[in-house]
Amino acid sequence: MFRFLTAGESHGKALVVIIEGLPAGLPLSEDYLALDLRRRQGGYGRSQRQQIEEDRAEILSGVRHGLTLGSPISLIIQNRDWQNWQDVMQVETTQEPAKKLTRLRPGHADLAGVMKYGQDDVRPILERASARETAARVAVGAVARRCLAEFGSAVHSHTVAGGDVTAAVEGDPPPKADSPQAKPVAEAVEESPVRCADPEASLRMVRAIDAARESGDTLGGIFEVWATGVPIGLGSHVHWDRRLDGRLAQAVMSIPSVKGVGIGGGFALAGLPGSQAHDVILPAEQWGDRPWRRATNRAGGLEGGMTNGEPVIVRAALKPISTLPKPLPSADLATGEAIQAHYERSDICAVPAAGVIGEAMVAIVLAEAMLEKFGGDHIDETKRNYQAYLKTIGPRGAIE
Repeated sequence: MFRFLTAGESHGKALVVIIEGLPAGLPLSEDYLALDLRRRQGGYGRSQRQQIEEDRAEILSGVRHGLTLGSPISLIIQNRDWQNWQDVMQVETTQEPAKKLTRLRPGHADLAGVMKYGQDDVRPILERASARETAARVAVGAVARRCLAEFGSAVHSHTVAGGDVTAAVEGDPPPKADSPQAKPVAEAVEESPVRCADPEASLRMVRAIDAARESGDTLGGIFEVWATGVPIGLGSHVHWDRRLDGRLAQAVMSIPSVKGVGIGGGFALAGLPGSQAHDVILPAEQWGDRPWRRATNRAGGLEGGMTNGEPVIVRAALKPISTLPKPLPSADLATGEAIQAHYERSDICAVPAAGVIGEAMVAIVLAEAMLEKFGGDHIDETKRNYQAYLKTIGPRGAIE
């Protein structure tokens, strides 16, 4: 079973990760992990903290001479901002108690968390609830991405909307990594300050973020993740918790600020008649390089809780960031009196970064599903099992 745990607080010493279930022999390096960590820190509208931190995951165990050992992998990402928070976040008891934070922020975990855990200070809640934890997830996602690459699978994302600005390229799939068209499309997304491949919409999103900043407000939006090269048959229809669309939705919904998740056509399918909502299965002469092609992909690559061979498409809606430069009215935790919500340095818009986090969560779920189906203690064994399976998924009469 591929699984992971993260630990650490937003302003603590470091974020720590333990990953279990990867086969031996998978090439892995710190430089490879750094690529996605760097992408997560980018994007127009991010806070000044991204200029302080330079996230890098150090591999502490589970890798030798550039190859996984099959044992648990441990990673650590140092928080460079820790030096400014040592007194507030130190582990040992102090003679002078830390000043309590009691200004509750609407939209955050503050109120629910302090009630649940019996706290009289918001700090212990907001530190772990912070989206800073997603840096650890992105590191895990990079490990999962490296595993998927062994099977020709790739995961991409792009920004579909920022505030009320929607991209004209909405729904266009990033092509496969080995496609001749891949390079310019990938560059269009990654070179855009908001990771949007539509240049005109990208400019308008930037202006919308600037306007929100000037007015002391924040913006949400929508990102979309595409996974290509995914084989038929990952996941299962037999139990609710093994259905892959449910697992993907849970993983992406767990990203802070995500309030809606759709697979493929998502909510738009609810307004269509069945004749326009489903993906026609093409005859063999139209398949091309792989079996069982569809005329469309409104199902987002998933039917009955299983992958159907088409690209897996997951779309997520982010609410605007909850910490506003111009704080909302709220109440004080200690007295219940009316106050302005606490403001701590935060993003204006996190949609571009959220797309990278979305890639990580989708890659994690798909890597787990691949290893679940194909097994193997060494990556070569897993690949042999995978290749043997591919020989079985043609028309039944053609299988020897």
